[in-house]
Amino acid sequence: MKNTFSILFYLRKSKKKTNGTTPIYVRVTVNGKRSDFSAKRSIDAFKWNKSKARAKGTNEITRTLNTYLDTLKQKLYDAHQHLLNKGKVVSAKAITNHYLGKSEEKKTILEVFNLHNDNITALIGRGYVKSTVTKYKTTYKHLKAFIKHKYKSDDLHLIQVSLGTITAFDHFLKTIQGVGVNCTNKYLTHFNKVVNLAVDNDWLDKNPCLNHKMKNETVTKDYLSEFEIQSLIDKDIPNMRLAQVRDIFAFCCFTGLAFIDVKNLTPGDVKMGVDREQWIYTKRKKTGTTTNIPLFPHALVLIDKYKNHPEAVNRGTLLPVLSNQKMNAYLKEVAVICGIDKHLTMHLARHTFATYLLTKNVPIESVSKLLGHKSLKTTQIYAKVIDSKVADDISAIISKTPILSLQKVS
Repeated sequence: MKNTFSILFYLRKSKKKTNGTTPIYVRVTVNGKRSDFSAKRSIDAFKWNKSKARAKGTNEITRTLNTYLDTLKQKLYDAHQHLLNKGKVVSAKAITNHYLGKSEEKKTILEVFNLHNDNITALIGRGYVKSTVTKYKTTYKHLKAFIKHKYKSDDLHLIQVSLGTITAFDHFLKTIQGVGVNCTNKYLTHFNKVVNLAVDNDWLDKNPCLNHKMKNETVTKDYLSEFEIQSLIDKDIPNMRLAQVRDIFAFCCFTGLAFIDVKNLTPGDVKMGVDREQWIYTKRKKTGTTTNIPLFPHALVLIDKYKNHPEAVNRGTLLPVLSNQKMNAYLKEVAVICGIDKHLTMHLARHTFATYLLTKNVPIESVSKLLGHKSLKTTQIYAKVIDSKVADDISAIISKTPILSLQKVS
């Protein structure tokens, strides 16, 4: 795309001086972005030719003013050429700063990243959650390590950021850091967002990394079968703490709630639904979307079981949920006790809920609504799981089917 660059002189009538004259301003525009500053001259508005952007007349004062404006314009063209020759960012602000003799802002990528992270940290609870901020801070750490490894430097000036930078960062994450493809793509998306922030603030003319292509690997979501869920529920677990963790996990298998959402549930979130049965009415912490969930009988049993539990009563919550780290740690023991050869996590319960509903032919649109997904594409991941289940079921039948001999065709 061809870069556009223009210079315009105009009168700023809102700043009319006490002597009746109007200040002349300069507008530099590069690729649609403007930078305005005073030309340090003023004129009677009636003596200004708007179409020519110059003073009217041929007297000495007029000629001197127009010569001054011509010289100023040429200096701005020179500033534009200087930035091009030096390989620097050519923006309206950069041209203006060069002409005015202001020191150019030499922002660095880590400096802008820190600014971004500070901004979203201040917005926790107002559009951002703590886990999102943590992910950006992790990306920052990876980027800092990459710059040290690749450039033998503590930071990188924005002008040094190129398509090659994100490509090399991609390679660094996958090889040196051993990060998976999908997780790498998330880090690169964070990086791109920060570079776009620099563009929005005119510290960069454009994002040089936009042409970097990313493609996620298809991931099969693990889940529990009906038999495994029943085994989990039926198992007698003498250890009260492990039994409690098993129950919370089972509750999520029957509601599809994410860890933070089940942890935040209160007794007031359980209300009578449109069918005059008990439902959960809540809002997802991650996306802010409203989620209304009809309750399975076992979920109701668990609510009743823990309604007077001291931990839940003291916190005013529906259930006595431990920290995510402790829940997942205890779930490893629960899996062993219940004879389930799968890596149980709180998030696997959410996958189980979605998969179970789809196997029972609940429309994917309804499943998406129950999960609180903003996009149906997110829910379609679980539909792929169902396809894999069908393949497994058919394979089991095929393996038991005898091979029939065929008569030769004469």
